[in-house]
Amino acid sequence: MEKMIKTLTELEVEAACFVAELSPQEGGATLVTLSGDLGAGKTAFTKAVARVLGVEETITSPTFVLEKIYQLSPKYGSTKPIFKRLVHIDAYRLEVGSDLAPLGFDELMQDAGNLILLEWPEKVLDALPTPTVRLSLSILPDDSRMITYG
Repeated sequence: MEKMIKTLTELEVEAACFVAELSPQEGGATLVTLSGDLGAGKTAFTKAVARVLGVEETITSPTFVLEKIYQLSPKYGSTKPIFKRLVHIDAYRLEVGSDLAPLGFDELMQDAGNLILLEWPEKVLDALPTPTVRLSLSILPDDSRMITYG
């Protein structure tokens, strides 16, 4: 499935729809990979997801720290299972074939309360289990974005 995004408002609406379709996985974390060129909107999408999940902190790219973890507040009155943490990983600065063990990735993947959004998965493919969702973002000639779910 593909969605064209022309504005940040449309991106936020798409992020809300995306989050509404997610549920924690049994037996482990929910892993979402975000692929695309520099500036395609991977971090912007992650920021929009974080806002939908109620993160009030300023979300910045973890390019230099590699990983940021945000605690999520429980949604009272919700009948749908919810995530406890949003884990944002940016593998851009890692060498192709790098291991994610120094980030505690294996432990993060064991917790069903974790929603992990991983940018630049192609850098660490050998270290990844099969993602729950794969997203690809691309820049179109008119500067809009195409989000491809696959």
